[in-house]
Amino acid sequence: MNDRLPASASTSIRLSVNATASSDPEALNATAKFVATPEGTALAYGSLVFMALLPIFFGALRSVTCSKSKNAADMPETITSRDAARFPIIASCTLFGLYLFFKVFSQEYINLLLSVYFFVLGVLALSHTMSPLMSRVFPASFPNKQYQLLFTQGSGESKEEIVNYEFDTKNLVCLLISSVVGVWYLLKKHWIANNLFGLAFALNGVELLHLNNVSTGCILLGGLFIYDVFWVFGTNVMVTVAKSFEAPIKLVFPQDLLEKGLEASNFAMLGLGDIVIPGIFIALLLRFDVSLNKNSRTYFYSSFLAYIFGLGLTIFVMHTFKHAQPALLYLVPACVGSPAHRPHHFTPCSHVCFVLSLTFFPTSLLPPFRSVFILRPPRLSRQ
Repeated sequence: MNDRLPASASTSIRLSVNATASSDPEALNATAKFVATPEGTALAYGSLVFMALLPIFFGALRSVTCSKSKNAADMPETITSRDAARFPIIASCTLFGLYLFFKVFSQEYINLLLSVYFFVLGVLALSHTMSPLMSRVFPASFPNKQYQLLFTQGSGESKEEIVNYEFDTKNLVCLLISSVVGVWYLLKKHWIANNLFGLAFALNGVELLHLNNVSTGCILLGGLFIYDVFWVFGTNVMVTVAKSFEAPIKLVFPQDLLEKGLEASNFAMLGLGDIVIPGIFIALLLRFDVSLNKNSRTYFYSSFLAYIFGLGLTIFVMHTFKHAQPALLYLVPACVGSPAHRPHHFTPCSHVCFVLSLTFFPTSLLPPFRSVFILRPPRLSRQ
């Protein structure tokens, strides 16, 4: 029997515990339910927090460069307020659609299709992530040839470009290395390969998905806040999909690493949505700091520290009450509330999102933290 607490397919942090059962009493006694040691638990949680911070920090830095890039391959995708308002609805439809698929069709074939799909995406994402690093590793004397992949439609004056992608020899080397990792994941589903793909997805998401303003960020965070709470606490849909879904859409770290080494199998998990969604908001604040042409990065660092606080609070509640938690329940008030305390440049939308977060915040779990938020409301008027 594989007894595992739910791992959100989009935005929830989970503690996973595996156990083996058998009708043989001796085998049952030999394979008693795993109980993580304090050292193993601390190592797993600490590693998850560290891994979550990497794509946010470096993805935010790369988003500044990306916003100034004129290369078509590196152009960011801008999220408007309309996109942000639709996103929770689209995510809900997608989640429920997957739930129906897993109920109607064979889980084995669906996961096989998803494995191939994420193999291709993971190889491309990891290759894009490694590309800047490889540019520094290779010596200047390395024969770096330029290539262009061009697909057009029509002829003459009516010719239209469909794909126009420029790359070089270093990109091909990155693609080769990423393909090796992809084959490793496809064949073994090893947790390290899963994390390499997961980190690449998260970093690319923070780098290439840009919010057009703070109000859009608050709409997105507020909508996904309700989405996360509803699908985790209100139904079993997300739990069912998460248990059935085999894809690198979460970061994992074994709690029994000290006992079993790299073959460990009892994981703590963090959904990529808990990294990317707050991450693109934090990256927006960094670009805003840069636009002020000052040496300080106040908004970026305050929101980055708030994210650490929110993630730590999630782990604390989960560990205390032994129940899986939707991380956005804690990350949204922290990330939106921190910059909203600064009086300049923010709109009433951030205040609405902040109040909305407090409305759904679980007072029965942590009343002292709610009291702190209420006693120190964000100041939004310009001084």
